[in-house]
Amino acid sequence: MLAQQVKEVTSKVVEFDAPMYPSPEAERLARKQHLAAAYRALSLFGMDEGVAGHVSVRDPILTDHFWLNPYGVYFGHIRASDLLLVSPSGEVVQGEGRLHRPAFSIHSGVLAARPDLQSAAHVHSIAGKAVAAGTRRVLPLTQDATAFFERHEIWEYEGALLDPDEGKRMAYKLADGIALILANHGLLTVGTTIDAAIWRIIAMERSCVVQLLAEAAGPVVLIKDDLARKTGCLVGSEKEGWLNFQPLLQRLVREQPDLLD
Repeated sequence: MLAQQVKEVTSKVVEFDAPMYPSPEAERLARKQHLAAAYRALSLFGMDEGVAGHVSVRDPILTDHFWLNPYGVYFGHIRASDLLLVSPSGEVVQGEGRLHRPAFSIHSGVLAARPDLQSAAHVHSIAGKAVAAGTRRVLPLTQDATAFFERHEIWEYEGALLDPDEGKRMAYKLADGIALILANHGLLTVGTTIDAAIWRIIAMERSCVVQLLAEAAGPVVLIKDDLARKTGCLVGSEKEGWLNFQPLLQRLVREQPDLLD
């Protein structure tokens, strides 16, 4: 009975048609602008840390290529024109700046292994690192946290991410999920749109904050598995991820219009 309920809910909200664009070139520009907004969002929420962290988006024309931030540029200053177009072999084919090799290792492997994905996001956020320092996942303590229920795994720490195959192994661990807790490291989320991926990393960090606060305050009450599973199909869908980023995108474009340049 529960499986049928989940299937019915999923059929209503998980299937999501992303916005259509008049040309591949227009879609490329839109994806770059949304990626620039994603970096600005991480800065706005204090989820940047020096040169650590990165977000990618697949190119809609050269679909085995992806856009990434230039290494060492402050997230709060990134514009669409600053982004680097990176080939599957790690060559920067468009844009100026240095490519961060660990970022290439993660994003090239994950995007190659999951052709359904448009984007991946990785951060060294404070609450995310605190949860990653333990052995527990994001718990279904709140409605928002159910988005990750049974949809994320823990990736064991292997040191600095310098092995080009490490992203592929991460993708294998991710399977068909939406997130990883990188043990002793940080968080990683994915999405079929850049909007969903970046909203998920924000939501995952906030869920980690709530979890740490709640557990410090005393005994916690978990949402029951069947209810967490059913609710997670709603709040964790691609559509909901995309929708939840739109108000933030509107704010960023109005307050920081140079990100579109």
